[in-house]
Parts: sequence; C-alpha cells; structure tokens
Amino acid sequence: MHSIFAAIDFPDIDPIIFQLGPFALRWYALGYIAGIVLGWRYIYRLLRYGHTGMDRTQVDDVIVAVTFGIILGGRLGYVLFYKAGYYFENPEAIFQIWKGGMSFHGGLIGASTGVIYSAWKRKLRIAAVLDVCACAAPIGIGLVRIANFINGELYGRPTDVAWAVNFPGTFRARHPSQIYEAASEGLLLFLLLFFMVRIPAIRNRPGRLSGIFLLGYGMSRFCVEFFREPDAHLGFIFSFLTMGQILSTPMILLGAWLSWRGIGPKKIVSSVG
Repeated sequence: MHSIFAAIDFPDIDPIIFQLGPFALRWYALGYIAGIVLGWRYIYRLLRYGHTGMDRTQVDDVIVAVTFGIILGGRLGYVLFYKAGYYFENPEAIFQIWKGGMSFHGGLIGASTGVIYSAWKRKLRIAAVLDVCACAAPIGIGLVRIANFINGELYGRPTDVAWAVNFPGTFRARHPSQIYEAASEGLLLFLLLFFMVRIPAIRNRPGRLSGIFLLGYGMSRFCVEFFREPDAHLGFIFSFLTMGQILSTPMILLGAWLSWRGIGPKKIVSSVG
C-alpha cells in the first residue's frame, strides 16, 4: 500500500545478484566483501606516509584479523545488543548468520580487537595501525548501507518529504535512512579522514584519526537515528532513545577524547612529510 503523500516508489532490485544451485550472492554480502577489499587496497596507499611501520605483508595479516573480527563481533553484538532473550532461548540460531542479523557496534569491537591483537603480535604501532584502518572503514560502511537500502530493510520513520520512499510492506512513505547513513557515515566520513590523514600534525599523533572516525560515526549515527525506525522488538529505550543512540554515545565520548589527546607518543616521525 502506498503513502497518501507523493513519494518515490521503491526500486525493484533483487537482493540476490545471482544464484547457482544452493549458492546465492547477495548485495548485502557483496557490500561486506567489496568494503574489505577496497579498504585493504586503500590502506596500501596510506603506507606511503610511513607512520604505521607496516609493510604490505603485515597489512594482509591485519586485514585477515579484521575480517574475522567483523564477522564474529558483528554477529555476537547483534545477539547481545538486540535479541539476547531470543537467542538465549534458541542458542542454535546464533550460528544461522545467513538469516541476517549483524551489529555495526559489535563488528567495530571485533575488528578493533583483531587489529590490536595482530599489531601487538607483530610489534607494530597499535594506535597508528588502528588509525589507517579507521580511514578505510567508511568505505565498507557506506557500501553495506546501500545494500540495506536494496534489501528494503532498516528504513526510516514515516514522513511526507519529497524524497520519501514507499518501502515494501509499509503503509506510509518513509525516510530512506539507509541512504542518509551511506552519505554521512560512509562518503562524508571517508572524505573527512581522507583530508585529515594528509595533515602531519594529525597523522603523526597516534589515535587522533581513530578519534575522528569514532566521533564522526557516533554523531552521524546518533542524528540519523532520529529519522530511522527503531527496531520493532526493542522500540524506544527510556521513551526517547534508540539502541543505536545508546551504543553510539560511548563512541562519541571516546572519539572526542582521542581527537583531542591521541594516544602513545606525541609525535611519530614519518618518512614522508
């Protein structure tokens, strides 16, 4: 059923790109895969600044750890943050990732843990490695949000704005909040970090780029949540906050502190000024 207001009809895009027997490649999975691969290549480019102490082989090792961290952390985060009661009663469903259910905040914790462990094991500058990974992260975030739009999921609240979208199964046109997130948490945050990493005073103070990422994502997500429909099984918490806003608040606070102070030595001398 369409909105009573003029709105954009949801594009008829099959969430499955192609299927071969039981194997199906979905836009959602492709978003993760492309985000990791493109971020991987982008980190190679950032090595020219020389502030991480990494070579390409070490980047490869870090990316493997990040990939496992995203998958494990994203799934466990969804289980714990969004549907703990359901999975407590149905523990076998925890492993049914193909049915959906990933948490960005859980994936962030998992990926960060993977980076820290991998960098520590190889005696790299942990904060500097986290910084370059933070610069690459918005690529995947933006692509996955576009995939959310293609899937017609995580849409926004009802609205009558000119760019409202009639999503399948809804009774009113809604904010395309997935596109808001792709633009703010993906494109704009990537561009911000793209320019910030080129400033020696920021790049050579470990932790600052990570702080800018945390602050930028946290603030973007907190604001977009005012337009995004809360999870049906959770609704509002404390009558006015969403789970996404609650989980983003620590990111904002930690990001503000790191952006100001950084961590580790006050300066790393890089090979490229």
